Amino acid sequence: MDTLSYKTVSANKATVDKQWLLVDAEGETLGRMASKVAKMLRGKHKPNFTPHVDCGDNVIVINAEKINLTGNKWDDKTYLRYTGYPGGQRATSVKELLAKKPEQIVEKAVKGMLPKNRLGAELFRNLKVFVGTAHHDEAQKPQVINLKEFK
Repeated sequence: MDTLSYKTVSANKATVDKQWLLVDAEGETLGRMASKVAKMLRGKHKPNFTPHVDCGDNVIVINAEKINLTGNKWDDKTYLRYTGYPGGQRATSVKELLAKKPEQIVEKAVKGMLPKNRLGAELFRNLKVFVGTAHHDEAQKPQVINLKEFK
């Protein structure tokens, strides 16, 4: 019996196969889409997943302004931030953010599902979110992913 065939393969920066993936957010539920995108960014859908290495793909999300939210989230969901000054807590509703910067809704949802460390920050740089169908990464020839079939 060959014991070398049972060794665990650990990916590193040189052996990782990174691809470019294109996701259309039109009609998708925000949280379900964000969890699948975070899984793609992390590389958990690949057989050579290694937790401490950036082995995920580069993901382009288009039509960020056409996402869906379930329930009363369009009215109730708020994003909080703090200026650093006393009394400096600011709240922004989803409707306000959709009117000003719709791509930030998707970015915030995905970022919250990534690790909260240096690796998570590195993975977040592999995400590009665009309003509308036009994006400036056509040269990468991204592969279109259907989220309904993605597990």
